[in-house]
Amino acid sequence: MEIGFRPFDEQGRMICGGRACKAQRGVVSAGRAEAAEAGREILRMGGNAVDAAVAVAFALGVCEPNASGIGGGGFMLLRSAKTGESVFLNFREKAPKAAEPAMYEPGSPGSNYDKHLRNVYSGTAAATPGDVAGLLYALEHYGTLDRKTVMAPAIRLAKEGYIATPLLAADIAEHAEQLKKYGDGWKIYLKDGRAPKAGESLRNPDLADTLEQIAENGRDAFYKGAIAEKILERVQLDGGRMTAEDLAGFEAKVLQPVRGTYRGYEILSSPPPSSGGTHVVQILNVLEHFNIGAMEVNSPEYIHLFSEIFKMCYADRMRYMGDPDYVDVPLEGLVSKEYAAKLAERVDLAKAHAPACGDPWHTESMSTTHFSIADAEGNLVACTRTINHFFGSCAVPQNCGFLLNDEMEDFSIDPASKNAVAGGKVPLSCMSPTFLLKDGKPVAVVGSPGGIRIISSVVQVISKIVDHGMDIESAVNSPRFGDDTTDRIIYESRIPRETIDALEALGHKMQQFPDWDRVMGATNSVAFLPDGTLAGAADPRRDGLAVGI
Repeated sequence: MEIGFRPFDEQGRMICGGRACKAQRGVVSAGRAEAAEAGREILRMGGNAVDAAVAVAFALGVCEPNASGIGGGGFMLLRSAKTGESVFLNFREKAPKAAEPAMYEPGSPGSNYDKHLRNVYSGTAAATPGDVAGLLYALEHYGTLDRKTVMAPAIRLAKEGYIATPLLAADIAEHAEQLKKYGDGWKIYLKDGRAPKAGESLRNPDLADTLEQIAENGRDAFYKGAIAEKILERVQLDGGRMTAEDLAGFEAKVLQPVRGTYRGYEILSSPPPSSGGTHVVQILNVLEHFNIGAMEVNSPEYIHLFSEIFKMCYADRMRYMGDPDYVDVPLEGLVSKEYAAKLAERVDLAKAHAPACGDPWHTESMSTTHFSIADAEGNLVACTRTINHFFGSCAVPQNCGFLLNDEMEDFSIDPASKNAVAGGKVPLSCMSPTFLLKDGKPVAVVGSPGGIRIISSVVQVISKIVDHGMDIESAVNSPRFGDDTTDRIIYESRIPRETIDALEALGHKMQQFPDWDRVMGATNSVAFLPDGTLAGAADPRRDGLAVGI
């Protein structure tokens, strides 16, 4: 697949401009140009937003293998223009039925890391993948085209190859030893035993063959038969507990989105087992008690206010959230306006406060991916997918061409935790695919990778659209910061030094990151403009591009 756009220059430096678009009929904003083009190809063929989303997802699994793929899982929020119905599709990975905390040994008190890294690398780290089940469910129930058509761009990309960007090349170099150790990763991603250089081409004929089998025979090609046997062989060779029953029994679940309002706009986002949508709504509910529009974006008072609210809401996340099939989640209370009013009263505009509680478990890594798609009729898709850490478990089933996730690391290995390992359980997540509506009509489609910072990144984009009237590209590109329960504000260095000094004077601990840093997420987004056109903005913090028709 020939792509004219490259996200880096001849010196390997990230190019921050040229990633947005405006279009009449449809927009795709995704984490790689090749995947965005796959979605545009499907839209041009007459496919709807869901058809395009499935094409984008399979293509990202080829060319952004460090962040997602068919060995992982995710969440999809979708809206039908014809019915106005919005549904949430949960196809996040599940722990094998035989999983238990005793499989792992704590690396340190309160840590979710196994001291031997058995929940990070190898088949012992892999939860049952949900990606194929979820994507094919979406296509069958909400799409209009057939499997072979929507999967063709991904298959072609795997056969013909794609370029290694500086980010991907660096991630391969960092994980080279693990890719050599746990299966076939070395033959896919290394060249003569070394990591590729930026601009070199990578091909994956094994993955092309796997995708062709799925295109021909559907989900059973993945969850039963030869591919399933290869998955189990890799997992069980490393001591993992996944079984044929775990694979064959995986089902995507259709849920109702979490709903909220913010200054007259409607928010639809991810329900549990993701914590993301709940706390996006909760944070916006608290922000509603303050005149954000009168504040200068990223001024000391602005960042201080957001930081104080982030800390309170992230503390609630750590205390209350988990898989609702296993623990009670006070969802109604967390998203209520009454509770937000009580939290707003606790905000001290003159002084920083410490988080209300510690961080008893980790969250998914930043190595997730998000894409947004919209068409002129108002069909919307926001999809966030992951294999957890970059390159997941680094385990590749023989001759299959895809990486298995390491989602078992997203659980706490403390049996008393609400997020403790349990058979069939879904690990806690921050993924927050989100729709912003006004008077029932779509305004924006937003989401992000970035682990625990997904929530704060999505909130900042929404607030900048609503409170400051920013266009989607400006809202995505604006310098970003984050705070959670670690008692420190992290920030991009584009925020002025005098602002940082003022925040430190209020009692904040500060940690600087580069100008455009992917630790702050990648909020690939789409907006609907007043004249009926669509605008897409891909986040310059990663390799993405927005394209349209």
